[in-house]
Amino acid sequence: MLHSTIGYQVIRRWLDAKQFEPFPFQEEAWQHITQGNSGLVNAPTGFGKTYSVFIGALIDFINRHPENYLTKSKNGLQLLWLTPLRALAKDIGRAMEEAIAELGMNWKVGIRNGDTDVNERQRQKRQMPEVLLITPESLHLLLAQKGYAEVFKNLRIIAADEWHELIGSKRGVQVELAISRIVHVQHQHYGTFCNVWGISATIGNMQEAQDVLLSPVQALSGKQGVQVKAHLKKEVRIESILPDEIENYPWAGHLGLKLVDKVLPILDQSKTTLIFINTRGMAERWYQTLLTAAPELAGAIALHHGSIEQELRIWVEEALHTARLKAVVCTASLDLGVDFRPVETVIQVGSPKGVARFLQRAGRSGHRPGEVSTIYFLPTHSLELVEVAALKSAIAENYIENRDPMLLCYDVLIQYLCTLAISDGFRPDELYREVTSTFCYRDMTEDDFHSVLEFVTTGGSALQQYDEYKKVEIIDGIYRITSRRIAMRHRMHIGTIVSESMLKVKFVHGGWIGMIEEWFISRLTPGEVFTLSGRNLELVGIKDMTVLVKKSNSTKSIVPSWQGGRMPLSANLGKKLREQFNSVFKMQPDGRMVLARAKDIEMRVLQPLFKLQEDLSHVPRANELLIEHIETKDGYHLFVYPFEGRLVHEAMAAVLAYRISRIMPITFSFAMNDYGFELLSDQPIPVDDANVYELFSPENLLTDIQRSANSTEMAKRKFRDIAVIGGLIFQGYPGEQKKARHLQASASLLFNVFSEYDRNNLLIRQAFQEVFDREMEEARLRNMLERIQQSNIIIRFPERLTPFCFPIKVDSLRESLTSEKLEDRVKRMQELGG
Repeated sequence: MLHSTIGYQVIRRWLDAKQFEPFPFQEEAWQHITQGNSGLVNAPTGFGKTYSVFIGALIDFINRHPENYLTKSKNGLQLLWLTPLRALAKDIGRAMEEAIAELGMNWKVGIRNGDTDVNERQRQKRQMPEVLLITPESLHLLLAQKGYAEVFKNLRIIAADEWHELIGSKRGVQVELAISRIVHVQHQHYGTFCNVWGISATIGNMQEAQDVLLSPVQALSGKQGVQVKAHLKKEVRIESILPDEIENYPWAGHLGLKLVDKVLPILDQSKTTLIFINTRGMAERWYQTLLTAAPELAGAIALHHGSIEQELRIWVEEALHTARLKAVVCTASLDLGVDFRPVETVIQVGSPKGVARFLQRAGRSGHRPGEVSTIYFLPTHSLELVEVAALKSAIAENYIENRDPMLLCYDVLIQYLCTLAISDGFRPDELYREVTSTFCYRDMTEDDFHSVLEFVTTGGSALQQYDEYKKVEIIDGIYRITSRRIAMRHRMHIGTIVSESMLKVKFVHGGWIGMIEEWFISRLTPGEVFTLSGRNLELVGIKDMTVLVKKSNSTKSIVPSWQGGRMPLSANLGKKLREQFNSVFKMQPDGRMVLARAKDIEMRVLQPLFKLQEDLSHVPRANELLIEHIETKDGYHLFVYPFEGRLVHEAMAAVLAYRISRIMPITFSFAMNDYGFELLSDQPIPVDDANVYELFSPENLLTDIQRSANSTEMAKRKFRDIAVIGGLIFQGYPGEQKKARHLQASASLLFNVFSEYDRNNLLIRQAFQEVFDREMEEARLRNMLERIQQSNIIIRFPERLTPFCFPIKVDSLRESLTSEKLEDRVKRMQELGG
């Protein structure tokens, strides 16, 4: 059927002229699009996911206008393309314009995001382009314009690009709400509704991801969506960069930079290499170290992360396209699907923390169908080599993480109601049906919706005395914002999804350099030197939310750390990691345990470390939990190794400390990494065979979390973000944003007021829920405890520190020692054999 259409034949002639052959999954998507279906396309990076939807929209248009598709112009918005990153919009827009020009069609492609200038916005308002590439935030700004329904009159397709990145975040919730509004408005005003298509890399819960995106259109049309899968195997080659000598006492962070000489030959033999670093601070250090090791790379190597000034980031992206750069040191800022064809090689420094992220980064290389994606893994300490073997196993089994959708985000809903109230207003009964057609709010009760309405109209029971919280008025049954001041403040606030408070960094006499987190810069005094954007900068002062600096020739500088840099190990990678230890030893007929011949080189080079661990203590199998009691001059240590990631370990350490304190009064300090955690006390810790299963029981977990971890303090911090998103706290006008600590003070006051006078407040409930779900990973913690109940718990009493506990011990020292002193202390500990 598709092949006989004029649209397909036009596209096919164009592709034949370019000697391109479409993939079966692309043709399958085109077929569904021309039949008016909605769906989700899943394909590996570099196989043309974009064209599977974009070309489908062109075929559909040509089929509907076979006589004049070449000359027909000013067709109104046909394709709304949602993208999570501004950088993606430019790249995709360029590819679309090229295709449209070669086909000789009269379509225009527009971009709408925070960088779009006022003149371009006005042009779009007068005449919408046929394709509009837009971020979720800018789409909500579009919904805040009077008469916005007219914009979507001719819309045929909404495409959500990189949907795997948006789902599981509040920006994903913004997308859900925007889709629900557009399809309902179209249906109500014009008796039609557009189709919705997601484009996603592989995640574990692909069907759920589809349901989240398509929920409103499925509810309205009664038609189920389709899933288009590319049955293409992207070959990934994983090479480990092995240190010349494996330290039996590893510690995090020290190994990476020492392997810089092994990185230089890889850069030499590749046209272009991306070097992924997990944190912005380490990216800065790697950039400097590479330049010091190979000065000839000056001008051929660049740095790219989210805190670098936008113009410089755009320059780096353009230089990558044109193969002018030999290497780019980057963070997750280049994770997403920007199509850099010259990239041949990727280097991952340190644990990628998850299978999906590792695959995504690998896919940045060999970005053409049929090419092999080559990724080198460079460990920052020797135990991370076990993760490479775990990654290989997970990739072979296609064992990819889920991205769990967010549910009942009342802060985003409050913001959205105010957005609709400043444009054409809304009727609550209609809107309730519309909002509950989304996946996020499908379980919202009418009572909770009325609480949200009460909140935006009166401030709710706790704030009804204050006029500034009475934002929305009810006029003839329609909820509207009529105050120009409230409308202006809300317009500036639309799309706000809170991240760490950032300050711009600028030369005293000159241009912008980038962004830095307020919490970091507030700890520095004028005259101190820090590194940003590959330069050493001396702090002059802070004025109007801007950090003023001058160049510094100092050789010593402080490398900034960003709060967002500490991602936890994923549950999937943790499981595969535990399984790796099963094959380290094998039992001889006489009952002796000897080292087994390992399949992966990474496990073979670690055998001396495993032997030492077994001699001193034990190497835990997948069905075992190892606990070590060790006494040193610092006190009594309890080390536990669940291999479940930093966040779970932090929560578990607090729960365990609380449960032990009920046995006897005892105080602890904690340390943790992705592999395990430590409790340290000045007296022996009463954990033994008699009580250990009870201490690791899932019984009363939620109560014990609330009593043990400072969940109220964590909820207060989380509430600040929720209050900002929900518009309870105004962040200030441009150039005079409130400082983070002022926002925290305002939020704490509101938190206390709600706790006292409005016990059932939705936003307080949400704050605690987000702490349990996101900060403490309560569900994962519970699963871990249930697993431990079915496992053998092995308790050992080593005479000294073991290879497994050493990195946790070093992490606990990191807080109190400078890097030079830490290095000296670690060397002494290693010489003493722990």
